[in-house]
Amino acid sequence: MVYTGLYVSMELQREAPDPLYQQIIDDLTTAIEAGRFEPHQRLPSERELSEQYQVSRMTVRHALLDLAREGTIYTRVGKGTFVAEPKIDQQLRTLTGFTQDVTARGSRPASRVLAASVVPATPEIAAALRLPPQAEVVRLTRLRLSDGVPLAVETTHLPFARFAGLLAHDFAAESLYAVLEDEYGVALTHAEQVLEAAVGDAGENELLEVTPPAAVMRMQRLTVDSAGEPVEFVLSTYRGDRYKFRFALQAGSRGV
Repeated sequence: MVYTGLYVSMELQREAPDPLYQQIIDDLTTAIEAGRFEPHQRLPSERELSEQYQVSRMTVRHALLDLAREGTIYTRVGKGTFVAEPKIDQQLRTLTGFTQDVTARGSRPASRVLAASVVPATPEIAAALRLPPQAEVVRLTRLRLSDGVPLAVETTHLPFARFAGLLAHDFAAESLYAVLEDEYGVALTHAEQVLEAAVGDAGENELLEVTPPAAVMRMQRLTVDSAGEPVEFVLSTYRGDRYKFRFALQAGSRGV
């Protein structure tokens, strides 16, 4: 171990099979996970790290770029490199809404309504909600935030005939799932979700406050009530640097 006055860094193993930049990645990741660097704390500069690890600045830069791609750190132009907030570990085993998820993690959820209207359903949405072509749907687009940090852009579609008065509510302050349950007596029982990795478009990057090119995760969710009727079809875009999704899988009858 080497102490430089900034923090204790690992002495790199020059003869090890892992390249030097990967050893730096592993060491910095360990330091961050151990709490030696707090979220949003500035890391030592490239020059300082190159002196600590006794490697070239190009090697340090390679390590920092990989850590930034993973979402472990982020860079502010002219200010330096900082530790990112830990990724949100989203368990995909129970049906919960954004407000419930964020509150359960001890954070403060918030929503900004970007658009709310009644529109004709697209063929895809009509098919998902089992509606006639061009049937009217309530479309609600919100920016979802946790402790003031934007995490997702979410567009929800619901059958207008069933939820005609829905837009009388202020969904910047109210939970959609709570309104569906309390006012409409809807018991949501299960959902089907599809996740897809993508690169955010210009509008998403601006709303999510990420620097392009930025990795995002797109999700489609169809939620069904206790009678088996489709209730909502949601299209969401999550920040790839802040979210990771966890699935619980069980082996089939013949094992794996």
